[in-house]
Amino acid sequence: MKLFQSILDWKAIKEVHHREKMQSLGKCPDCNGRGFTPAYLEVYSPSFDCSGCEGSGMYSDWERTY
Repeated sequence: MKLFQSILDWKAIKEVHHREKMQSLGKCPDCNGRGFTPAYLEVYSPSFDCSGCEGSGMYSDWERTY
């Protein structure tokens, strides 16, 4: 069980570091500042606005949502 907990701890730390980096850049951590999340399918499909920042790509908008 320690291995499983170690993996969970590592993943949580990685997420915190990513969020801090995006905050310093002023970008949304969910979409990395693009404002959309691409739909990865085998056929062409449209991308969707990021639900975290509502399509703006800004950290301040993401922070208001969460």
